[in-house]
Amino acid sequence: MAGTPIIGAEDVTKRFGTHQVLTRVSLPVMERDVVCVVGPSGSGKTTLLRCFALLEKPSEGRIVMQDTTISTPEPDRQTRAAARAVRSDIGMVFQHFNLWPHMSVLENLIEAPLRVKRMPRDEAVAVAEKLLAKVDLSDKRDAYPARLSGGQQQRVAIARALAMSPKVLLFDEATSALDPELRREVLMVMRQLAREGMTMLVVTHEMGFARHVGTRTVFMDRGEIVEAAPGAAFFDAPQTERAKRFLQQFEEE
Repeated sequence: MAGTPIIGAEDVTKRFGTHQVLTRVSLPVMERDVVCVVGPSGSGKTTLLRCFALLEKPSEGRIVMQDTTISTPEPDRQTRAAARAVRSDIGMVFQHFNLWPHMSVLENLIEAPLRVKRMPRDEAVAVAEKLLAKVDLSDKRDAYPARLSGGQQQRVAIARALAMSPKVLLFDEATSALDPELRREVLMVMRQLAREGMTMLVVTHEMGFARHVGTRTVFMDRGEIVEAAPGAAFFDAPQTERAKRFLQQFEEE
């Protein structure tokens, strides 16, 4: 791939005590990429995403953003400063929404822009209202999370991540806690973001999304990237037996 990755993992290994979760994983994400990471449970997908989000430090290797190191096992002052500088450029949407329950939808969206970006309140509210319209939730601006469906909460979570104008958006199984109808609501928003050119790294079990929306599919197993292919090629012609076995279970469902 030509050009400089907007964000990337380079030889990342991650251990929790004696348990090794990732082994020398390298994954560049280019601007406007929609990289879908698939694989069985326990394969290290979420841990890799948390390393990208600066929520976990690698045990070995590093995370880079536009040629600048932002995470290492023992970051020096320069790396810590670089991480602080780019933290708001990396948005994350979690599996279980992680909305603040004591705040309204609007307050959830404006909190980080007000506190982190020091955005004037009227500007933050205007941005939030535009984003709520984007995810078709303008009528819920004053509602509290407990009064929303799971799909609505996840769409608020996406809008909240977008409120910081991130350069890359990370999704950790954003639809897995939802029933099929609510999953479709969230996937529609994700598809729209992809069409608009948002750079996305998506850990998912949504094989249709990965096949039709992803620019690349990365298959992980046992903490390693086993196979990676552009677009639908991974689904049409998997190259490894492990990938073929993984895909077969979806054909049988």
